[in-house]
Amino acid sequence: MSNGTVRVGLIGAGRNTRDRHIPGFQKIQEVEIVAVANRSRESGQRVAEQFGIPQVYDNWQALLEDDSIDAVCIGTWPYMHRAITLAALAKNKHVLCEARMATTAQEARDMLAASRANPHLVSQIVPSPLSFKVDGLLNQLIGDGYLGNLLAVELQALAPGFVDLDGPLHWRNDRDLSGYNILNMGIWYEAMIRWVGRATEVMAMTTVTVPFRNDDDGNRVGITIPDHVDVLCRLADGAQAHLRVSAVTGLSPGNEVWLYGSEGTLRLDGKLNVYGGKRGDRELSEIANPPEKQYSWRVEAEFIGAIRGEELVTHTPFSVGVHYMEWTEAVTRSAQTGQVVSLPL
Repeated sequence: MSNGTVRVGLIGAGRNTRDRHIPGFQKIQEVEIVAVANRSRESGQRVAEQFGIPQVYDNWQALLEDDSIDAVCIGTWPYMHRAITLAALAKNKHVLCEARMATTAQEARDMLAASRANPHLVSQIVPSPLSFKVDGLLNQLIGDGYLGNLLAVELQALAPGFVDLDGPLHWRNDRDLSGYNILNMGIWYEAMIRWVGRATEVMAMTTVTVPFRNDDDGNRVGITIPDHVDVLCRLADGAQAHLRVSAVTGLSPGNEVWLYGSEGTLRLDGKLNVYGGKRGDRELSEIANPPEKQYSWRVEAEFIGAIRGEELVTHTPFSVGVHYMEWTEAVTRSAQTGQVVSLPL
């Protein structure tokens, strides 16, 4: 790193890159975003002009050939994550890769193997931010024994609108681009395992409510990625978890999480307020969540801090990404076969 400055290149500059990663990097001292390669040179040029990025490359391969770049932020769709990550690590560049980690568990394992072969480089997956506000509070309560023994988890992530029957093909509907990822299922699972640990068994049932959608050229495309999912999991500590994720639940109450224990119950509502009750209580009461104990978005700062040797990656290391990709793939395997799928795959 020349003069202590970390020089970052962007590969893919979609909404999350523009809204979060670019401003996040620009707030950090001695960090420069020096190049961008987007889906086209024209779109890359627009991003460069908007954010004052000096270099635009025609493609991501050309950007990786720039030896002055120390680290890359990969903001593409999941189908490109493996190829770009492996190439970036081979070019001696640190990697911050957008979630979801990959399209399949094997791609994620390949990425983890490449990162372990280059331990001098930082490899990080953009974490699920859904529960940042409450992660600290829930971990403290559970760690202090508020629940007693965890018995069951109920998690629902429901769209409040009715199913979009005539909407266009979104990249998340495209198996070639998204792989085994379904809606925001993996994002919620990643959040859940921060509080209660990992699943060891998965059983699932899924539905494709809208079997066809039109692409940008007006072609009718068959859809195989579900828009409604029910997942049963056995957790490592023996508790059972039920996750329901849907884009077809009109007028639903939205997102909600219940954690049931032998001595207490915790509820997380759609606004990330936490309620709890202990054995002997008649109802749940809101539990204070002081702002100073809440984790906030600092993904780019953690990435740069890890590069500088100041901290370790906690949100999210590749090893966690591999697990949630194995879990994600297990959901589809179980739905297709009707069988319980054990983890790890």
